[in-house]
Amino acid sequence: MKYLAFATVVMALAGANPGQAGAETISSSYTSTAPKACRMIGKPSEEDGSTTRVCPGKSGLVVLINEGDLREVVSVGRNREAAAREPAAQAWFGPFSSTGDTVEWRAASGKPFAIIQPWQIADNSEQDKRGGPVSRAMLAVTRLPPGDVCHVAYVDVAANPNANALARQAADDFARDFKCGTDTVKTVGQSGRTTSLVRR
Repeated sequence: MKYLAFATVVMALAGANPGQAGAETISSSYTSTAPKACRMIGKPSEEDGSTTRVCPGKSGLVVLINEGDLREVVSVGRNREAAAREPAAQAWFGPFSSTGDTVEWRAASGKPFAIIQPWQIADNSEQDKRGGPVSRAMLAVTRLPPGDVCHVAYVDVAANPNANALARQAADDFARDFKCGTDTVKTVGQSGRTTSLVRR
């Protein structure tokens, strides 16, 4: 995926939220959520094969990934327990879904305020060569503490050649002021098949 090519690059931009124009430096850094980079919690469930892993993040935060019934949820917190209490820990999609192994952290003056993560969403309307559902790519923007952790915006990768830039702009513009449970998750850029699949 094109997104992963950015995994070794640190992008530094001068950017700002409304009211913060020019007052801070926005930057990106990256961590891995590949199983080998994370700590597995217990063994896969004998009942449904579900798994939980905790991955190191930035600034003392960890990334919690729960997988069950071929769907993943991703949350962030100071520790596993805190991450599990966040709204993001319940933000599953209807179709089968999985995340990429790279997390992009957007930070203002060194303090992370959002993550951007690639997702693959199963589209049951079309089959791949193996007879399974086609996977479609999406970027999800998630806000970080202080305040609740939840999805802020989705970007359809196929519909937007500049998907990475759109996701970063959404993180910079919306994440810090987004009110989880009140504000509606935004579809940024052109809507496409993938973003239509994840709408509840």
